[in-house]
Amino acid sequence: MKKFLSFGIVTTMIIGILSGCGSSAQETDTQGAGVSADSTETSENIENEKALQDSEVEGNQDQTAATETGASETTDDSEKKILVAYYSASGNTKTVAEYIASETGADTFEMVPQEIYTNDDLDWTDRNSRVSVEHDNEDQRDIPLVTVTPDGFDEYDVVFVGYPIWWGIAAWPVNEFITSNDFSDKTVIPFCTSSSSGLGQSGESLEEMAGSGTWQEGMRFRSGVSEEDVTNWVKGLEF
Repeated sequence: MKKFLSFGIVTTMIIGILSGCGSSAQETDTQGAGVSADSTETSENIENEKALQDSEVEGNQDQTAATETGASETTDDSEKKILVAYYSASGNTKTVAEYIASETGADTFEMVPQEIYTNDDLDWTDRNSRVSVEHDNEDQRDIPLVTVTPDGFDEYDVVFVGYPIWWGIAAWPVNEFITSNDFSDKTVIPFCTSSSSGLGQSGESLEEMAGSGTWQEGMRFRSGVSEEDVTNWVKGLEF
């Protein structure tokens, strides 16, 4: 009987020891698997972060390139120097010239006759007024200007030329400006103001008088034209 009890106790102890070893081995495998998983996850995270950083660098490079390209295009446009040169008898042409200059960022140059036209001089209904006499006698239309050539005129790429319409042609105080300056390599855009007359052949006549420059078709504006109408015209131009 004692032998059986002893054998049972020994058997129970052996089973307990074996169970403990199995549990310990199972825990070790589980811990090992956990370390392996963490290590893999860490490696993947590093690779993902590196890929993300590379992507961000490439994105920044693309954005920088796009910005530089856009800046280059803007610079190309902004490098063009623009001048708005005009003669204004009663202020209407000056107003339009200022609208154009505001829209384009251009410089302005006013053609000022050495002998200013008074209101009486401009009364075209009076056959004895200055403009009427000059109209009837073409040899009297050479009107000297205070300044003929704007400072740095050679540097301008685009020149707007503004004037009122007198008897269907450009007011002759602009003639000296046109004939005294070289418009070679410049884009020239005429514009005029009148209460009723159209642009007519005034632009073509000035182009022939100038003998140089690339002249575009001009535009006639009514007296009191809105700034919006003028700027819409300017936005549609190509120069």
